Amino acid sequence: MRLIRKTLIMLAALAAAPLAAQGPVPSPAPAGAAGERASAAVMPVRAAPLDRADLEAFMDGFLPYALEQARIPGAVVVVVHKGRVLLEKGYGFSDVARRRPVRPDSTLFRPGSVSKLFTWTAVMQQVEAGRIDLDQDVNRYLDFRIPPFEGKPVTMRQIMTHTAGFEEALRYLVSNDPAAAMPLRKLMPLALPERVSAPGTTPAYSNYATALAGYIVERTSGEDFAAYVDKHIFKPLGMAHSTFVQPLPEKLVPLMSGGYPDITQRVRPFEIVIPAPAGALSSTGADMGKFMIAHLDGGAGLLRPDTARRMHDYRAPGVGPLNRMALGFYEQQVNGHRAIAHGGDTAWFHSYLWLFPDADVGVFLSMNSPGVDGAAGPIRNALFHKFADRYLPGPAPTTRVSPHTAKAHAEMMTGHYIASRGSFTNFMSLLGLLGQTRIGLTDDGKLSVPALDRLSAGARDWVEVEPFVWRDAGTGERLAAEVEAGKVRRWSLDAASPFLVFEPAPTGMNAAWVLPALIAALGIAALAALAWPTRGLVRRSFGAAFPLEGRARLAYRLSRASAWLVLASAAGWLALIAAFSDDVGSIGGPLDWLIQLLRVLTPVAAFGLLASATWHLEHSVRAKRKWTMIFSAFLLLLAGVVIARVTLVYHLYGLGMDY
Repeated sequence: MRLIRKTLIMLAALAAAPLAAQGPVPSPAPAGAAGERASAAVMPVRAAPLDRADLEAFMDGFLPYALEQARIPGAVVVVVHKGRVLLEKGYGFSDVARRRPVRPDSTLFRPGSVSKLFTWTAVMQQVEAGRIDLDQDVNRYLDFRIPPFEGKPVTMRQIMTHTAGFEEALRYLVSNDPAAAMPLRKLMPLALPERVSAPGTTPAYSNYATALAGYIVERTSGEDFAAYVDKHIFKPLGMAHSTFVQPLPEKLVPLMSGGYPDITQRVRPFEIVIPAPAGALSSTGADMGKFMIAHLDGGAGLLRPDTARRMHDYRAPGVGPLNRMALGFYEQQVNGHRAIAHGGDTAWFHSYLWLFPDADVGVFLSMNSPGVDGAAGPIRNALFHKFADRYLPGPAPTTRVSPHTAKAHAEMMTGHYIASRGSFTNFMSLLGLLGQTRIGLTDDGKLSVPALDRLSAGARDWVEVEPFVWRDAGTGERLAAEVEAGKVRRWSLDAASPFLVFEPAPTGMNAAWVLPALIAALGIAALAALAWPTRGLVRRSFGAAFPLEGRARLAYRLSRASAWLVLASAAGWLALIAAFSDDVGSIGGPLDWLIQLLRVLTPVAAFGLLASATWHLEHSVRAKRKWTMIFSAFLLLLAGVVIARVTLVYHLYGLGMDY
C-alpha cells in the first residue's frame, strides 16, 4: 500500500493532483521539516513590519532549516510589495555535485503549473484584442472538433475555471525524452480526452484544457505559443531568463537548476512537459518577481486594468463558502485576506505563487526536489501560513454549531468518495479505486478524513462552524459539503475546492467492499495456483495417481492455469505502478508495451478463470466429490466473478494507448 500511495502522490503531482500538488493544503510540514503547526486560532496582535530586514530574517529562520530537514538541495524565494522587490534570495544548491549555489537572478527553476498563469494572461490579451470570446464555443477557434457533451459545447470561461468536463489524461503529459516534445497542432487532436461531466458543472483540473487554451492563442494570434509568450509577456516585462521552449535554448542550459529526488540522490533529466502551455515554463526567481509586480499593478505592461480586474476578481460557482476559481488564478483565503494563486509541480520541482491584491504583496517559492516523503508540499504550505500570520494577520474565527447538530451532520458525511479529477474510461481508473477518500467519525463524533491527516503532521480537528461547513482548529482550513434531499451531493476543502470536488462513490465502485473483495479473490486464486504444483509433488512422493480423468481433469488444470495467469497479470499491474512511481516519465510511451500486454493478458486471465472455474465446479458437483472440494471450487468461481468484474468496470482490457 505504501508503494501505491507513493505512486498516487507522484501521478497527482504530475497531473497537477488535487490535494498536495496543486492547491495549498494549509497544513504543517512533517515534524522537524518546517516548524510547528500553522495556527489560525493564535495570531500576532499586529503585523510585523514588511521590510527587507524583517523579511530576510524571517525567511532565513525558516527555509534553510526546512530544506535541510527535508533533504531538498535548493530553493528560491521572491517577495514583492508596492511595485518593487523586497526580497529575492536563493538557498542551497542548484547543482549538488558542483556545489553551485542557487542565484535568484540567473538560476532557472521549473515552476510547473504556475506556467498556466502565463497561458491565461495570453488568453486575456486575446480577449482584450477581441479575438477570443470567453463564452463562445471554442470550436470556432480550432481546426479540429471538440464533441459536445449532452448537447453543450466547451467555452473558454469553462476552460479557465477547470469546468470543461474533461477526464484526466496522462499518456501525453511528461517525458524524459527530448523527442517527445511536439507541436500543439499535432498534440491537441491526438491527446483529446473523453468528456465525463457536463461543461460548467463540475470542477476537475485539466492540463489538456490549458494546453487547448494555448493552442487557441496560437490560432487566434497566428504565432507559435512559445514565441507569442516571449514577444507579448517576457519581453515587455524584461524577463530575459524565461522560456517555454523545450529542450532549453542552448544559452540557458548552463543556468538550469538540476532536479533531484532529494539531496542524496543523482540529478534527474530535464523534464519535457508535452502539453507545454500547462507547465513547460523555465524561469528565474527574479523574472517571476517581474510577473507578480505586473499583475499586482493592474496588469501593467500586459493587460489593461479593467481586463486584469476581470481576470482577478471573477469568482466561479463553487461549494458553499470555500475558495473559488478566478479566471485562471484560484483563490486562497487566509486571515481574512483573499489571495489569488497557483501551485505547480513537476516530478522534481515544486513551486507556488501567491498574490495578495488588497495588500499589494506577492510571494513566489520554488524548490528543486520533492524532498523526503514529499516534504516540499508541507513546506510551501507552512510558509504561506507563517508569512500571512506574521505580515497579514487577522481575527480568529469563533463560530460553531450545536454539538447535537454537528454530530448528525458528521454522520451524514461518512462514506467513500471519488475525486472529480481522474480517469474514468480507461485502465487508469484503477487509481481511482485505490485512491478513494474515506470520511469517518472520531470517538467524539467529529469528522475524520485520514487522507488529509496523511498530508499533515497529524489528525485534523474539524469543528463545524456553519451547517455543513467545518474548520480545522489547527490550520483554519475549511471543508464544506453540498447537501440535497438529506444526502451529501459533493464536498471539498479550501485547498482543492477551486478545481476539485469529491462525490459519493457509487455502490458498485465503492472501495469499502471492492478492495477487500478483490484482495480476497486474488488470495483465493493464489491458493488455487500454488496448490496445483504442491499437490502434484505430494502425489509423486506417495506414488498416488491423479484423481481426475478426462474433462474433469482438463477443467481442473485450466482453472489452475488461469489462476496463474491472474497472478501474472496482477504482478504486471503492480510492476507498472512501481515503474510509474520510480520514473513518471515512463508514463508517456516507454512502458506502452507492458500496458498493452496487460490489457490483453488481464481479460484472458480473468474470463479464463471465470469459465474454467465454472466448468470445474460443474464437474465437481456432478461427480459428487467431497464437500470441501466443491466448496473450494465454488470459492474459485466467486474469485473469478470478482476479478472479471474489476477487469470490466476499471477498463483493464482493450487495444490502443488512450489514457
